[in-house]
Amino acid sequence: MDVMFDKLSLLFKISNANGIARRYFIVNGFDGALTMLGLIMGFYVSEQVNLSVVVSACLGAAIALGMSGLTSAYISEAAEKKKELRELEEAMVKDLADSAYGQATRLLPFIIALINGLAPLIISLIIILPLWATSLALLVPFSPLEIALLLALVNIFVLGVFLGRISNTFWLWAGLRTLLVAAATAGLIYLLSPHL
Repeated sequence: MDVMFDKLSLLFKISNANGIARRYFIVNGFDGALTMLGLIMGFYVSEQVNLSVVVSACLGAAIALGMSGLTSAYISEAAEKKKELRELEEAMVKDLADSAYGQATRLLPFIIALINGLAPLIISLIIILPLWATSLALLVPFSPLEIALLLALVNIFVLGVFLGRISNTFWLWAGLRTLLVAAATAGLIYLLSPHL
């Protein structure tokens, strides 16, 4: 197991997979948070929404985002890694299928797909936690939709801060920039909703 971990670690460095995994985590995490924000905001501006409907809709979207991220990343990364392996084999005039590079190349798409699928799923589940808690009759001091909206905004801000740290941008500015996108999204939903 340690040998395989070392091989994967080496491949991550050689192929800049750390950067790929970070991008996938942030992009799909942002998609998950923004999708939950949109759904919850849509329910928030609606009148007399059944909480179990909100939870079911958000959970369905979270699972769909997770599955979409998992499968799309695996399909694209597996194709890319096969292409890279084939080109390296042609350059070296050697079959590398059983080499450490070949084995790690086959495993890497699974790891990136897991990151890509789990990021929106986990972030979405965190956001809908107060909705789920309220549906189980657990005491929540504020409106569960408002708490979920706040959690969505916090997650979007944190993802922005994370992006800022990667790009060496001032963390507050990076967080506020993503928060601005979230605020614009919420504002559009509010303005375009039929409650007016």
